[in-house]
Amino acid sequence: MTSPDPQDKDPKLPAWRRSTAGETRWPATGVVVVTLALQLVLPHEVVLAPWWLLPGLSVLLIIALLLINPGRMGEFSTVERIVSLAVVAVVSVANGGSAVQLVLGIADSSFRGHAVQVLVSGGIVYWTNIVVFSLWYWEFDRGGPARRADGQAQYADLQFPQMDSPELTHDDWEPRYLDYLYLAFTNATAFSPTDVMPLKIWAKMTMMLQAIISLLVAVMVIAWAIGALQN
Repeated sequence: MTSPDPQDKDPKLPAWRRSTAGETRWPATGVVVVTLALQLVLPHEVVLAPWWLLPGLSVLLIIALLLINPGRMGEFSTVERIVSLAVVAVVSVANGGSAVQLVLGIADSSFRGHAVQVLVSGGIVYWTNIVVFSLWYWEFDRGGPARRADGQAQYADLQFPQMDSPELTHDDWEPRYLDYLYLAFTNATAFSPTDVMPLKIWAKMTMMLQAIISLLVAVMVIAWAIGALQN
């Protein structure tokens, strides 16, 4: 018999450094489903054809994930990991296509929608970009939700304030999906890290890419709105 890992029973270790029951997938699932529903509002000029393919595939993959594991992600599963990353990839492709077509449509004046339609489309693409990157942070920080639950990762990829100052929170705190959603939101609006610091190269490059996309979408939509007002 193997002896238990001492860090599993060490009360001095914070929750993010020891083995825990893990978190559920439901908060992330709810945010993704709402975001996919918003994709249906986008005009056809901004959506990859056929318009139903990527949202439909995302829903099927989400259902598969919930069937594989409807509870807590406390143990690593290769199948669950592959399906989970497939969801992130499909949602990323859907939003990437929408962002490219929106920016190109505004740049060459081929997107001639009503002002409200353009602004709403820009807002949906901007929000979906936040959700996409929140999923990437959530899935790759210290190996993903299941890997984080086993508490084996010694070094953080993303440093949350509670990690540096554990006295700010309770002993059972560990980052959950909504923490990563907040990280993605602040990075998209401030175009730089705020309270969560990227420590690994992949985290720095991912946050840089998100800031670039968010800035580009915001600048193009605002420029279009200013031009529309002047006309």
